[in-house]
Amino acid sequence: MPPVTRPRPSARTRAVAFSAWLATSLAIVAGLGAAAPSPAQAADSTTATVYAAPNPQPAYGTEAAVLLETIPVKGRAPKTGYTRDEFGPAWLDVDRNGCDTRNDMLNRDLTDITYVNSVPCKVASGTLADPYTATAIAFLRGTTTSDDVQIDHVVALSDAWQKGAQQLTYEQRVALANDPLNLQSTDGPTNQQKGDGDAATWLPPNKGFRCDYVARQVSVKATYSLWVTQAEHDAMSAILAGCPGQLAPTNQPAQAAAQGSAPAPTSTLPLVTPGAYCSTEGAQGVSSIGLLYTCKSSATDSRLRWRQ
Repeated sequence: MPPVTRPRPSARTRAVAFSAWLATSLAIVAGLGAAAPSPAQAADSTTATVYAAPNPQPAYGTEAAVLLETIPVKGRAPKTGYTRDEFGPAWLDVDRNGCDTRNDMLNRDLTDITYVNSVPCKVASGTLADPYTATAIAFLRGTTTSDDVQIDHVVALSDAWQKGAQQLTYEQRVALANDPLNLQSTDGPTNQQKGDGDAATWLPPNKGFRCDYVARQVSVKATYSLWVTQAEHDAMSAILAGCPGQLAPTNQPAQAAAQGSAPAPTSTLPLVTPGAYCSTEGAQGVSSIGLLYTCKSSATDSRLRWRQ
């Protein structure tokens, strides 16, 4: 039988067949790519960055002097490698409430606030009862006026870098830079004067606030695994000796049970500035971070001030 000769496909037929094969192959490749995203893509789509401290904040009712003795005493590490960027951009919205940290703190610390475009976030003006100087400071947003009120890092970031923050993760350092416990609105020139000083080299001019200030530094250092130098420890200890029972601050609201009494609910109490003078002995109020204060004198100061 003579061999059967099959007709050869035309050029057009071959082109159509190749196009179909190519389209199918590309679809398969695309499907594989969609089914197997890169690790980075997978992480971006399923997780959000978490900014958190390495340790819990001190329990409410912890005495600052007691907590201080748990903090390691070491020498200062070199400042090598420090930049503000190591603690993230200033200022972030780490709590994702739609408002950056600076405006969060202005909202917390100022009174008589007005807002840009009437939106309750960006502060246009207000009044600060500055605990560092015990003065009232008018804030007005503007190119030449915004710096009249600055946000102080209670534990300066450069100081933190030299006392343990180099060993934190980037996310933990960002948390430190944006933690309300470590932030305080204050007078701009006073903040500049402080620089990166620790308790051994700088304390607020308002002596009535020094116990609260040092106690907050102790809380921050314990929460973020930071150490103190010997000179810093001694300065802190000397300040806290003048206010026995001073509590280590926390972002958590005051709890009446921890005080051993039953004060009125904090929601009914006035907002007060720790260390400021007061007139009615025994009166109670709450600070901007929710801590309970009483109008009283101390063993070393007979004048009535808001104290813990």
